Amino acid sequence: MTRTIKYSALAFALSGALLLSACGGGSTTDAGHQAASSSAGLPTGRIAEGEQQANAKGQATGQSCIDCHGADGNVPLDPSYPKIGGQYRDYLAHSLQQYRDGGREHALMSQQATGLSDQQISDLAAYFASRPTLLRDLHKIH
Repeated sequence: MTRTIKYSALAFALSGALLLSACGGGSTTDAGHQAASSSAGLPTGRIAEGEQQANAKGQATGQSCIDCHGADGNVPLDPSYPKIGGQYRDYLAHSLQQYRDGGREHALMSQQATGLSDQQISDLAAYFASRPTLLRDLHKIH
């Protein structure tokens, strides 16, 4: 029985370590750029490249991410558009993948995401996740 408890404790500790490494924070690439990994099966996101991409006009709509979601992703053009600054990196990456692959549809976002590569999605997610957040945790509202 002691052996079973030890193995269970070891399995629990290893699971926790794997979970923490999968959700790990940023790292630095060889070029010295701030980078962030993703659980969405994407390459490492590069914040500086994501910022450039966020300000670039998309061919499909002629809009950039900033045009609709605002500076740092926190000042949407329309109140129905989400604030994405400071949002979880993996949530942003999964959402963009879904828009690109047709699993999630929106008149503008589906068009914007269609031509994005995995690297571009990862870069955008890393950039917007690195921005200051204006998101509220509804669990903390009394």
